Amino acid sequence: MRLADRIPACLSVAVAVIFVATGCGGMRGNENAEGVQLYQQGNYQGAVNAFQQALAKQPGNPDSFYNLGATYHQQAKLFNRPSDMQLAEQYYHLCLSRNPDHAACHRALAVLLVEEGRSPEAIASLEAWAAARPTDPEPRMELARLCYENNNMLAAENHLIDAISVAPADPRPLVALGSLREQTGETNQALANYSRALALDPRQPVVSAKVASLSSGAFIAGGTSVATAPVSAGPVR
Repeated sequence: MRLADRIPACLSVAVAVIFVATGCGGMRGNENAEGVQLYQQGNYQGAVNAFQQALAKQPGNPDSFYNLGATYHQQAKLFNRPSDMQLAEQYYHLCLSRNPDHAACHRALAVLLVEEGRSPEAIASLEAWAAARPTDPEPRMELARLCYENNNMLAAENHLIDAISVAPADPRPLVALGSLREQTGETNQALANYSRALALDPRQPVVSAKVASLSSGAFIAGGTSVATAPVSAGPVR
């Protein structure tokens, strides 16, 4: 997924759909489009059938495994079906066995583990991903997201600092860190983080507004925040 692949987004710990982009032409057929439509309509069994057909056409496709896992995950949450939660976890693992860097799947698996009271496993899973990708900020941002959603602000801040250290040219962890610091009242540091992110990528109107507001001593409600709740979801066309 390229989860709406941005850390800066609207914060929520409620159930929400996070859409994933399909990979490299792998899932652009009618089955995928049908699965998306059925998922959005709440016809999860129909979506499962469509995604199974997509998987039959491309055996081993990690996005297909993710989509199936996400659909079963959603069913499990809505209908309180432990068996569906087990299926979702199995499909997430199948996805990661094919694509160890599938960010959406790492995110969704961590959420599933937390929902089942297995937070240490969720953290260990993301830490293993981070260890395997020493120059990738994504796992560190996901660790920050998880810590933030569990109100561990210090750990979230440290993970974002790690993300910046391994990818100093990526504005996303800088914006996320600025948001976190703004929320904790560290406005001068937040301004410095936002400004640095804006220097890396000037095409960020929300961040630009934040810089302007903090520079003038004003406050703009809303806008960026550390993360969206990483909840399971189906793909987008």
